[in-house]
Parts: sequence; C-alpha cells; structure tokens
Amino acid sequence: MSLIQVTNVHRVYNETDIPVSALKGVNLSIKEGEFTAIVGPSGSGKTTLLNIIGGLDSATDGSLEVAEKNITHLGTNELIDFRLNNIGFVFQAYNLIPVLTAKENVEFIMLLQGWEKNKREQRAMQLLEEVGLKEKVNSKPAQLSGGQQQRVAVARALASHPKFVLADEPTANLDSASTNNLLDIMVELNQREQITFVFSTHDQRVIDRARRVITLEDGQIKSDIHK
Repeated sequence: MSLIQVTNVHRVYNETDIPVSALKGVNLSIKEGEFTAIVGPSGSGKTTLLNIIGGLDSATDGSLEVAEKNITHLGTNELIDFRLNNIGFVFQAYNLIPVLTAKENVEFIMLLQGWEKNKREQRAMQLLEEVGLKEKVNSKPAQLSGGQQQRVAVARALASHPKFVLADEPTANLDSASTNNLLDIMVELNQREQITFVFSTHDQRVIDRARRVITLEDGQIKSDIHK
C-alpha cells in the first residue's frame, strides 16, 4: 500500500497575468520505508511537488492521498493538524528557534502535540544522542555549526514518530564532512527503523545514497529509477 499517492497533480501559479504551470499532471506512488530523491534543474517543480505532498501548498487540480487520507481539499486548520501529526520536515535553512536549546527545539513539536514533560525530554535526549549531539543538548543554535543545527532539525523532524520525513535541499548549506555525516544518520534511521525519507535535492551526494531517483523536468516526471 502506498504511503503517498499523487494522482494527476497540476499546480498553476497566477502571480502575473500569464499563468505559470509548475506541475503538469504528476503521478507518483511512494511506499513506506523508501529513501527517495526528487531531482531536476531549478524551476523543474521539485520543491512545489514536495510542498504539495507536505500540505504546505495545494494542487490546482488532481488529488493527493497521504497516510491513507485524502488531503486534497482539507481546510487550513485541518492541514496544520495533519502536518503536525503525520509529517516531519527538514529545510535547507534549518528553521530552528534561536532562543531555545537543542533539546527544547526537538521537544517543540511534542509540546504542540501535548506530550507529557518527562516523555518529551526522554524522546528528545534519545534522538539527540542518535544524531551524535548528546554533549550539545543545552546549546542554542548560534552555538552550533551548520551541520550540528541540521542534525537538530532531523531529530526534531523525527520527534513525534511521523509517517514520513520531507527534506527540502537539506545539505545545501553544509560542507562535505557535515553532509556525509547527516546522510549516514538518515540512511541508518531509514534502514534500522524503516523511516521514509523523501528529498528534494541538487546534491549528487544525496542522489548517490538514494535508492530511488525521480527526475522532474518542466513540471513532469521524466524518469523514475529504482536502484
């Protein structure tokens, strides 16, 4: 059974008098446990597709089923709740809260979900240890390197046991050592815990690690390769 089912999805932007088609009839099925990279040149539609899958943007036409729920026509508040309880996000810019420690950043989603304090703290400590930041739990983002901040972001994305993780250019601001470290962690989590990862990326290092590579061009899928 598919974890993510994209059916004939179109996305048209009307930011000017001339409509711009970002996606043109995309059909895609992603199963649980996949480690998938969506690739393509700038303007190919990969970030738009990721945002639609994550409920951050909506399709102009077509349908989207995620974790056995059709989210195509959910209202704003319903989408917020759905994202909170089903999807982990890792962004290029980390998006950590500057005034919170690493542990508090990881706890934040669980706090929104109403987890008990002890369970939040236990889960956050476990995840920060898994991503190699046991000694940095009380550090704020400004005290961490880019690679460390992105590892906190991965821990935060996993905190509430999401159905899958969407990662939009997660290595774009990282050096080679930090990128390889982050990818090692993601690959291990995918293999050990069957956590589903879907990337939007230009990074060849991510593409090399992916077990499935979907190439978009001009808003359409040009190739879909399972390694």
